[in-house]
Amino acid sequence: MALACGLARHRCHSHLHNLFLIGNSNHNPYRSCFFYSTIRPPFKSQKLSSAGNHLTTFSTARLQQNVPKSLPNDPSTNTLPQAKTQPSRSDNLVDQPDSNPDSGSSLSPLPYPLRNVLKLDVLALEILSIALPAALALLADPITSLVDTAFVGHLGSVELAAVGVSVSVFNLVSKLFNVPLLNLTTSFVAEEQAAITNGSNESGPPVCDGPPDHKGKILLPSVSTSLALATGLGIAETVALSVGSGFLMNTMGIPAESSMRIPAEQFLTLRAFGAPPLVIALAAQGTFRGFKDTKTPLYAVGAGNVLNAILDAILIFCFGIGVAGAAIATVISEYLTAFILLSKLNDKVQLMTPNVDAGRVARYLKSGGLLIGRTLAVLMITTLATSMAAREGAISMAGHQICFQVWLAVSLLTDALALAGQALLASGYSQGSYGEAREVVYKVLQIGLITGVALAVFLFLGFGALSSLFTVDSEVLKIARSGTLFVAGSQPMNALAFVLDGLYYGVSDFGYAAYSMIVIGVISAVILLVATYFWGLAGVWAGLFSFMTLRVAAGILRLGARGGPWKFLGSGVERESA
Repeated sequence: MALACGLARHRCHSHLHNLFLIGNSNHNPYRSCFFYSTIRPPFKSQKLSSAGNHLTTFSTARLQQNVPKSLPNDPSTNTLPQAKTQPSRSDNLVDQPDSNPDSGSSLSPLPYPLRNVLKLDVLALEILSIALPAALALLADPITSLVDTAFVGHLGSVELAAVGVSVSVFNLVSKLFNVPLLNLTTSFVAEEQAAITNGSNESGPPVCDGPPDHKGKILLPSVSTSLALATGLGIAETVALSVGSGFLMNTMGIPAESSMRIPAEQFLTLRAFGAPPLVIALAAQGTFRGFKDTKTPLYAVGAGNVLNAILDAILIFCFGIGVAGAAIATVISEYLTAFILLSKLNDKVQLMTPNVDAGRVARYLKSGGLLIGRTLAVLMITTLATSMAAREGAISMAGHQICFQVWLAVSLLTDALALAGQALLASGYSQGSYGEAREVVYKVLQIGLITGVALAVFLFLGFGALSSLFTVDSEVLKIARSGTLFVAGSQPMNALAFVLDGLYYGVSDFGYAAYSMIVIGVISAVILLVATYFWGLAGVWAGLFSFMTLRVAAGILRLGARGGPWKFLGSGVERESA
């Protein structure tokens, strides 16, 4: 009798599984059946009693809650949250039995075995499909700086050093607010989009006032809030940079009698007028990232960079206006990028709303305040490093500028992996899909480490030739090439540090991200000052490497402790109530 009941339950279980696979015709390949892991038939290695145990947990409420939208049902059920347990993405490739079918989780709390690191499964391909276009888009600002550096470097070492100082000051004032806004927009939009897609909105106020309007646009409050904040921030940054350029140069240790003072102040004053389009473009990029669309930003920034390179050559050499031409070219290219992004975004989303959501603005300000503190700590270290290098003289500063720009531009390739991890983790974690969230964490860390090692090898072999693109001054090239070990050797640490940042933002762990970075910044500043006193420019590079290493150590500590929002990394944690 027991055997007959078990067989009956097994058949019923299989029919239910097939019913929902067939009924959900408009399914996402990764979300085709939300309760696949809950009611899927046992494999040969599983006992029939396991199927019975799974089936008894399947309630009528769960069944009504997950009826495919294509089937007639009670309209009231459309507002219920869908089941949060989702299949492992590796199940889309090969069906393998769970090592412990009754544990509620087929995922180990430890990283995947080494043999799975290089495996290009469905999740890895999705991460790369987001990260590869994002890697090129993320290089927009560094590439613009590199292009400016390459053109200005042919004007002389003084001009090259002056532009290096001005770019550092612009980043200090601009990115203090821009980076937090970008990261917050990505996470919040990803959460709202996931809530709408899954028919759930448990995390806060309604994210959509109804179906798309007559123009086919949807209303996402985070988008309009982000763009409004970006406009205000951009105008404020322009005023601060243009009016306070002299004060900022003094702060950077460039006195009025220095040969770098006039070109540096001229470049910064003109560059300030590009702040509004830059901030607005970053807010728009954050929105597209939340949609997991990284191709549209790539096209926009690509067009802007091409225009910047063309205008650099024309304004610097044809018109002979030097560093001012480089600044003007950059500003014009940023306006083009912002225009393209807003035009594309306006086709999908209502950019501005008649009503202001005070609660959502407060959420931006609260989380943004934490990330501003974090960003300030990061910029404090990079600006201190630039200031200490400038005190070594124009030649040393020019060599440091080449090393630093290449180091930053190449490191941002791994920041694209952080972006992919952030968007995927925010979508899964916010909806309680903890099994999928664990997979994202482990996979993106693995890919990040591999990418960092590959970049280290590439730069170790090619940095000498790459540095010659920026100047023909033999003394500057000697200084730059002496930093090969720093530029190449730090890439694995850089990769892990950037990826961990993206994971923090994916689970809205903004508090730890901020406070840990402030502590790390203070420690790294002391190391940088002491190392520079003893070793000069090499000490600057040693301080930057220590800074990245401490960031990785803090991230490993946080994830390993599995506290706060990281409890889902623990064994058997599949769903957790708010």
